[in-house]
Amino acid sequence: MLTELRIKNFAIIETLTLPLAGGFNVLTGETGAGKSIIVGALGLLLGERASPDLIRTGADRATVEGVFDIRDRAEIAALLDERGVDTNDGLVVLRREIAATGRTRAWVNAASTTTAVLAELGRALVNLHGQHEAQALLDPDSQRSILDEYGGSVSQAAAVVTAHARLVGVTREIALLESRRKEAEKRADYLRHVVREIDETRIVAGEDITLEEEARRLENADELRSLASGMASMLEGGDEAVSHRLGSVQRSLATIQRIDPALVRLQELFDSGYYALQELSRALDEYAAGIDLDPARLEQVQRRRELVFRITKKYGPALADAVETGRAARAELDLIDTAGLDLRELERRQSECRAALSSAAKQLTRMRAAAATTLGREVTSILPELGMPDGNFSVALTPLGDSSPTGDEEVEFRVALNVGHDERPLARVASGGELSRVMLAVKTILARLDRVPTLVFDEVDAGIGGRVGLQVGDTMRRVAAHHQVLAISHLPQIAARAHHHIVVSKGARGGVTTADTRVVSGDDRIAEIARMLDGDPESALSRAHASELLEAASAPPVPKSTRGKASRKK
Repeated sequence: MLTELRIKNFAIIETLTLPLAGGFNVLTGETGAGKSIIVGALGLLLGERASPDLIRTGADRATVEGVFDIRDRAEIAALLDERGVDTNDGLVVLRREIAATGRTRAWVNAASTTTAVLAELGRALVNLHGQHEAQALLDPDSQRSILDEYGGSVSQAAAVVTAHARLVGVTREIALLESRRKEAEKRADYLRHVVREIDETRIVAGEDITLEEEARRLENADELRSLASGMASMLEGGDEAVSHRLGSVQRSLATIQRIDPALVRLQELFDSGYYALQELSRALDEYAAGIDLDPARLEQVQRRRELVFRITKKYGPALADAVETGRAARAELDLIDTAGLDLRELERRQSECRAALSSAAKQLTRMRAAAATTLGREVTSILPELGMPDGNFSVALTPLGDSSPTGDEEVEFRVALNVGHDERPLARVASGGELSRVMLAVKTILARLDRVPTLVFDEVDAGIGGRVGLQVGDTMRRVAAHHQVLAISHLPQIAARAHHHIVVSKGARGGVTTADTRVVSGDDRIAEIARMLDGDPESALSRAHASELLEAASAPPVPKSTRGKASRKK
């Protein structure tokens, strides 16, 4: 659960620490005191969009930090472990910072992390329900997700998505192959011409470079042979040859070594050079002997170069591109012959994928149908407790023509909130207050299944009051038996039902408006609820009414079977 929320330089808040407890927490205060700002800061911590506009006037950065106790939440500890986060005595601290430059940073237990990871952890720790979340009940995707979550069919819905994607993938392959085959059939004559022309030349990648080198040797054969023969002669031929002069060097070197035997290394160097020159001379002789003056071969090479040039220019820009063009043309022609076999194989896979999708979708429909019946019945049973005694809630499944990624049916929440009225789509019959209460009813049912430890309700009391407020407060108190609940409320009836009451107030520091919080109990709490009742915390009548509300909240609940009788007696 969330044990503490720390906010610094966020909107009008300079420094604020919000201490929370288990059970039902309520946040109250005058309009504009900063209650919604606190919820906004919590949303920022949970990964919502950040903006420098949120930074308090005069500050260079804003920070929000939340301390969570996860000692009884092994699944969250496992999630943290998967992300490489160590927990400290069962506590995890999330922190997010916005700089005036627009840069945001995030930490988990002092280790830097990404906003995406922070949001993932936040979703596992806190479920935030504001007025826009109530509006989400009107969205068909949200309604379908709620039904699947309730019915335990989330994994089955994912299996339908996967099966549909596979069918779409195979169908796309079939369409692509058919398109390519048709295109190849249209281009068959041209493709055959390309293949024939390139195959007849028997070109190979790199041949243009080899031909260029050979042509250069043949064009300069006489000069190359003359140069090689001349160098060989300078090395080995006549008295002026290098080898003859080296003999004199050898004799002088022998004389030096007789005088100074330590210079034997000089002999080794001489020997290496002498043998290298002998090898060079032999190589030059062989090179000169191997050069032919072959005008016929030169003409043949030049003709081949011209042919390769024409093919490269036509199918290039490089010779390797021309070779690839021939290969691609052959493959496209082969497609005309092989596509039939490939299409039969793809159609077989398509049939298997269609059958798998149908089976998965039918199973999902069965699970949704069962869940729709029980969810409708359970939500309907709670509506009277939320001030809608004649309310009826149901989930309609409308079959689709074909299986979609979301199944074989559309999911629609329907309600009838008054006697004698037919059920209609929720979006068409519910006011803002009614919608919030329907959302609370649904969340009350889901709370037993939801593993998120903390539920936050912002403005869930919109459009209600009186006895309905008491009923909403009782419902939230029951939800708090399974979760930590934090509600931001203007209704004294709801505030009186809380286990832990925090008041937000607005003041000024250094001439700048700020917000503060304090936990109230005893007389202070009576005064706050009295203020919520009629605006005067000192009114004796209001204080008496506030005390009565608090006493009623702590009294044992009236069993369901006797609530109707008790109401009639009153």
